[in-house]
Amino acid sequence: MVPMKEVLSLTGYIRGGCSPLGMKKNYPTFFDQAIMDLDTVIISAGLRGYQLKLVPRDLIALTSGQVGEIGF
Repeated sequence: MVPMKEVLSLTGYIRGGCSPLGMKKNYPTFFDQAIMDLDTVIISAGLRGYQLKLVPRDLIALTSGQVGEIGF
């Protein structure tokens, strides 16, 4: 997670519009293994108020994401 005041300068996105898809920079994306227990996930579509609903395996593939135990 990035401090809120650094989101725009680091990602190019405004707060609330950050999405793991279509990032302007190539950031690694990590998912807790619990994502695999879900039928669908909802993520930001890149603009505040817009979302995408995806199957977890598709989101992981599209982001080249890594799945593991993150621990909360």
